Amino acid sequence: MIIDTELLDKVTEGAKASPRLRMNYNFHQSLDEKCHRFLNAVEPGTEVPIHKHPTKDETFVILRGKVRVATHRDDGSIIEDVVLCAEDGRYGGSMGWGETMILGCHNKDGVIEEDTGLKR
Repeated sequence: MIIDTELLDKVTEGAKASPRLRMNYNFHQSLDEKCHRFLNAVEPGTEVPIHKHPTKDETFVILRGKVRVATHRDDGSIIEDVVLCAEDGRYGGSMGWGETMILGCHNKDGVIEEDTGLKR
């Protein structure tokens, strides 16, 4: 499968139509797979709640738009808070298992590619 403007537009339209203002396009076939690979389209007003993957690493890369990623300590204090934007040279990040994060959208048509996989 090729990730192109047509696919990003399709997932973005799904996000705009969703009450959560976000939409995943999964490349993995089942939630039972050890690695989850997907596009995550996010629109202004959405926020992926603070969460952690206790048994998985996560890598994400911005494909379009601006997406805010913040990492937190267990007490809720912020470790790092950055807006990913390819035009500004901030392309993505990688988090180890057990790290806490939150995602938000800074402009319309934001899309990131995410990979989560079991720790070794």
